[in-house]
Amino acid sequence: MAATADLSAVGNTPLIELEGPSSPTVYGKVEWFNQAGMPHGGGSIKSRIGKSMLLAAEAGPEPLADRTLLEASSGNTGAAVARFGAARGYDVEIVLPDDAGGGKVAAMEAAGAELVRIDADLGYDAYVEACRSRTGGHPDRYCYLDQYENPANPGVHAGTTGPEIWAQTDGAVDHFVAGAGTAGTLVGVGTALRDRGVDVHGYEPATDEHDIAGCKHMHTAGHYVPGTYDPAVVETMTFLGTETAHDATRRLRRRYDDRRIRIEDPGQWSRSFVREELRVDGEFRVGPSSGGALALVERLSDRGVFESDDVVVIPLADRGDRYPERYL
Repeated sequence: MAATADLSAVGNTPLIELEGPSSPTVYGKVEWFNQAGMPHGGGSIKSRIGKSMLLAAEAGPEPLADRTLLEASSGNTGAAVARFGAARGYDVEIVLPDDAGGGKVAAMEAAGAELVRIDADLGYDAYVEACRSRTGGHPDRYCYLDQYENPANPGVHAGTTGPEIWAQTDGAVDHFVAGAGTAGTLVGVGTALRDRGVDVHGYEPATDEHDIAGCKHMHTAGHYVPGTYDPAVVETMTFLGTETAHDATRRLRRRYDDRRIRIEDPGQWSRSFVREELRVDGEFRVGPSSGGALALVERLSDRGVFESDDVVVIPLADRGDRYPERYL
């Protein structure tokens, strides 16, 4: 599988209209169409940064040579780094929580990555610290890509995801809503769209003891705030509870059939392919960070943040079958 990983198959993902309240109009950016058709659920929104960080490392002043690519990840970034790294001939080591979803673990293992499992209860900060400890002890052995500090993370969303959304909505997008893990998507897309008059709204888990995979609690004392987060780009940041995100994820799964999904912009994809690939075992499934984004749209709508004719875009970051059953 690793040899088939294609860096050119990243980006230009389709946009679909989601059924919701009468206003505003909500679109979802279907990010598992990055690397579409690959085993174990294909790609995710993290395929963009996996590609971007690897290319930036290759172009950097320090040669990669025989160094091992190292990353901390709950799964999706790790899968992207493992696939692209293997395709370009690098050894890859991923530090991940011991409860990572089976589909994500399978993707990393199939690409030949070495996996270092950390107690999930310790949280993201512990995964990052484990990487820094390994790099500090062996500076010539590792190239730590560090999605939490790497400017190539928000940079690729500023250069690709944001402009794609603008083009696919013909400049009609008024708000972008997303969760924050590294905050690369939120800040990168926001950077591309803020100057065009688009408001950017983010959420993070309400506490560090959460179960919204891919997101990170950071804005209380003692928690690590990634260098990729830029508060100047974000209009509002909301704390969101785990069950709120999970409930919206389940509602997304139940809500949609062929009659309720309008393919706004298939881009390079045929409409029949988009309709087929939106479902897993006949159902529309997304991960909990996507459900959280929809929940925030609903909350902001209740607060009167949106006008009736506004257009809102959220990322559908990943397919739901790559997560543990508790999300379903």
